[in-house]
Amino acid sequence: MEMPRPLSELPKAHLHLHFTGSMRHSTLIELAQEQGLHLPDALKEDWPPKLRATDERGWFRFQRLYDIARTVLQRESDVYRLVREAAEDEAAEGSRWLEIQVDPSGYAHRFGGLTPTLELMLDAAHKAAGYAGIGVAVVVAANRTRHPLDAKTLARLATQYMDQGVVGFGLSNDERRGRARDFDGAFRLAKRAGLLAVPHGGELLGAGSVAECVDVLGADRVGHGVRAAESPRLMELLADRRITCEICPTSNIGLGVVEQAEDVPLRRLFDAGVPIALGADDPLLFGARLLPQYELARQVYGFGDAELAELARQSVRASAAPESVRENLLKEIDGWLASEGPEVPEGAAG
Repeated sequence: MEMPRPLSELPKAHLHLHFTGSMRHSTLIELAQEQGLHLPDALKEDWPPKLRATDERGWFRFQRLYDIARTVLQRESDVYRLVREAAEDEAAEGSRWLEIQVDPSGYAHRFGGLTPTLELMLDAAHKAAGYAGIGVAVVVAANRTRHPLDAKTLARLATQYMDQGVVGFGLSNDERRGRARDFDGAFRLAKRAGLLAVPHGGELLGAGSVAECVDVLGADRVGHGVRAAESPRLMELLADRRITCEICPTSNIGLGVVEQAEDVPLRRLFDAGVPIALGADDPLLFGARLLPQYELARQVYGFGDAELAELARQSVRASAAPESVRENLLKEIDGWLASEGPEVPEGAAG
């Protein structure tokens, strides 16, 4: 009898990981202790925190914890460490290409302004890639709660660093506090320059939020997009246009988008032909990195190894990785599927 193939050996791309949220919990604790910073119990003894962001108060608590975590990154060496450790963790889970999402505005006051901050993060990504032996690229993300002109500034900055590792332009934070259409100018700038458009949508709001990202912002991928499952017509559109949804099951559960893992409509979206890239979103706050998302697909959503391989292929196809990298990864995924799973030891339960 064969056991399922090891998911840690399945080559894959990770397209939905936020910079601060990628930090190891142990690193958060260590840096806070070094700097004499107080962390709330939710980030220490009661970690991962119990979150529910479906109302304003819940989102405020989530954002507050995120902002507290950001304060431990005081030195350039902290930035290099965070990205290096994130890349190491990706490599250990079989992730061979990472697109990490950053909003330089959150650190600009600490590292000399927007441009020096982005240059620091890009250099950290370059060094981390070499250290871990994987590809690491950067998505610059605007904040929905700030003025659209700030987003235009970030879009212009992102386009200036396309040859140094910026591959996409995103839009994050609470989608209830900023309509996608308000940021169409910034996305036009980014798309015109050749960046991927990867706004968040369809997490705390429904299918209409996903549709607005697609119709107004020209989304190539949608961050989350899980609520697209509420509209068969929208799922058909996403499938036809090959617009990928970056589904983050553990995040959906942690923020109260769904009550339990079984309620994430991953199977419905996949069966409708919607391209999917599984993501971890913010492991620091949700307690799970990329590999557990694939484990949920196997254990909860009933994906067999051939379907898991297809999920991995979809993540690679939706990435901004160079064509040669994509081709090699797709071949390696085929090799994973063609290999025989480990045998069950004699006498083990069947």
